[in-house]
Amino acid sequence: MAASTYANSSVEASSSFDETSVFGSSTFEFVPRSHQDADLLRQIGFLPGLREFLAMRQVHALEHATVWVLSELDAGFSVNSARSHIDNDTLSGMSTENGFYLYGDMNTLRLRQAVHIALERLTHGEWYLAIHPRCGTNVSVNMALTASMALGMHLLMPRGFLEQMLGLGIAAGVAAHMTPDIGNLVQQHITTAIPFNLKIEQVQALEKGIRPSKHFIHLQWVDPN
Repeated sequence: MAASTYANSSVEASSSFDETSVFGSSTFEFVPRSHQDADLLRQIGFLPGLREFLAMRQVHALEHATVWVLSELDAGFSVNSARSHIDNDTLSGMSTENGFYLYGDMNTLRLRQAVHIALERLTHGEWYLAIHPRCGTNVSVNMALTASMALGMHLLMPRGFLEQMLGLGIAAGVAAHMTPDIGNLVQQHITTAIPFNLKIEQVQALEKGIRPSKHFIHLQWVDPN
């Protein structure tokens, strides 16, 4: 199971929701192939856990895209002609190889609509929707960068208390500056993949009420013809 934990933030983009304005310099510089994961399974599918890993990457991408689309719908903009893009930081999610949980006050019918729109957009060229700046991947990258740079500054700086605190502050600042681009690259190449092999089975509300705060989106892996 992989968690995609979101921290509070708000992201605004240009009128066309151009990925360079939302995700900085980390954009998709390659064209994903619809058969790439299926081909990998045919070649080395004997490796234990490979199918689950590949499925979770695709689920993770769809989770992110669904949050983006829900944010658009909740903001009252047409999904295909939004003049601005706002990230709804009340939403959070957690991915598994069989689907993903989504937490936040939402209407089940609206969520079902958003999931289908997200899958359609992701698989038809809007690959940047797979990347989300509030993903737990970025948090992990920030922690790793901060720890490694803090160790480096500890070794480089004089052993005095003030010098060490200065070095720690520099390490934290540099890590925070580098995290968005590096975190997005890690998402793009490791923790997400375009969901060419996923089929939406069911959007299930796990709580009662008109606007449940917990849903599970059941997904199925489908091999291409």
